[in-house]
Amino acid sequence: MITLGIVLLIVGYLTGVQIIWVLGIVAVVLGAVLAIAGSAGHAIGGRSHWF
Repeated sequence: MITLGIVLLIVGYLTGVQIIWVLGIVAVVLGAVLAIAGSAGHAIGGRSHWF
């Protein structure tokens, strides 16, 4: 999710499309929150592991 967000940020910056930039920011923030919650041992979406 974080990688997708970074790619969207780069594409949005290079093309000048504002909505892609905003979606990239949202994806990075959401990915960071999920990574922090997952590393803290909390179950995400009712699952303790994502395989």
